[in-house]
Amino acid sequence: MTGALLELDRVSMTYTRGGLLSRTRIDAVIDVSFRLEAAKPEIFSIIGESGSGKSTLARIVLALQAPSQGAVRFKGKDLAQMRDDVERHAFMAAVQPVFQNPFEAFNPLKRLDRYLYATCKRFAGAHGETAVQAAADTALRQVGLSLAEIRGRYPHELSGGQLQRVAIARALASGPSLLIADEPVSMVDASLRASIVNLFRKLRDELGLSIVYITHDLATAYSISDRIIIMQKGRVVESGAARTVLANPQHPYSKTLKDAVLEPLAPGARPLFAR
Repeated sequence: MTGALLELDRVSMTYTRGGLLSRTRIDAVIDVSFRLEAAKPEIFSIIGESGSGKSTLARIVLALQAPSQGAVRFKGKDLAQMRDDVERHAFMAAVQPVFQNPFEAFNPLKRLDRYLYATCKRFAGAHGETAVQAAADTALRQVGLSLAEIRGRYPHELSGGQLQRVAIARALASGPSLLIADEPVSMVDASLRASIVNLFRKLRDELGLSIVYITHDLATAYSISDRIIIMQKGRVVESGAARTVLANPQHPYSKTLKDAVLEPLAPGARPLFAR
C-alpha cells in the first residue's frame, strides 16, 4: 500500500470552561501535523508530561472526539466524513486502542476469553465456536500467550503484565493496521516493561503494524521509537528520528525532560541516550 496510513493536518483542540460571564479557553492541542506512511510500518511516539495534550491527540486519532480545527485522515479518508455505522465499524477494526491500565479495561466479573470471543465475532468475522476460539488463540499467541492459559480466567487471576498482553491481543484480534497505545507500560511493574516494549517491536516487524506510542517516559521512547514528537502545552516543540532527537535535543523543554531521566550505570556501561 502506498500513501499515508495516518495524516494529521494542522490539528487543534480547544475547550471552554465556565459560564457566560467567565469563560476560560483551554488550548489542549495546537496546530499539530504529522504523517505515517502505509508502506513503512513504524513506532511513532508522542512524548510529553501530563497536560501536554498527548492523550487528547490520541482521542482525536481514535475518532473519539473531533478536532476544533484541522483534519485527521486515515488511509486518505477524512475521519470527519465517516457518515454511517459501516464506515465507523471498518475504522474501529483498523485502528485499535491499548489503554494505560489493563485492570480498568476489563470488567472484574467477566471472564477474559469472553472479551476475545466478542472481538473476534464483531471485527474478525469469525463464526462458529471453533473458528472463534481459533481466532482468539491466534491473537493471544501473537503476544506470547494462548487460549489455554486464559480460558475461564478472570482479570484478577493474571499479573498486570499478562493482563496488558491480553489487552493487546484483544486489539490485534481485528487485524488492525494501527495501534494507539496510550501509556501502555506505566501501570506495569518495571521488571515487565521491557517485555511489553519488545512485544511492540515484534508486532511492527512481524505483522507490519504501525504503532502510535504515547508516553511521558523518555527511556522507553528511546528504546522503542522510530520517530518521535515532543509536546509541551499542546504544541510540538521538537520532532524527528528518535535517537537523534533524544541523544541531542535542541529545544529547552526537550533538554529538561532528558535531564530529568536518572541513569544509574554499571562500570563501563554506555549512557542511555548515547549516540
